[in-house]
Amino acid sequence: MTEPTANIARLVPGLAQPSGLNPSPATVNPADSGEKFTDMLSSVVNSVNDLQASSAQSQQAMMNGDAVELHQVMIKAEEAGLSMDLLLEIRNRLVNAYNDVMRMPM
Repeated sequence: MTEPTANIARLVPGLAQPSGLNPSPATVNPADSGEKFTDMLSSVVNSVNDLQASSAQSQQAMMNGDAVELHQVMIKAEEAGLSMDLLLEIRNRLVNAYNDVMRMPM
């Protein structure tokens, strides 16, 4: 059986990393990972942008009359749309978390 995050990792590479049921202490502490949150978020945005560009290229190729299968164009369009929806939901969650932290009394 595949991991539940396998499809998410295919849509937005770098977002979901496979992990076991019992995380080791090295995976719990993000400071040890070496990757900053901004770098991870930047790579996610870039991968969504790449999916959008790939979808646009396949749509343009189909409109130009090139030999492109319709189902492949539709699959790329759906992958790009789902990855954008996921990115927007991540953004919404981050904004809500920021607002919650700002509303906390000191």
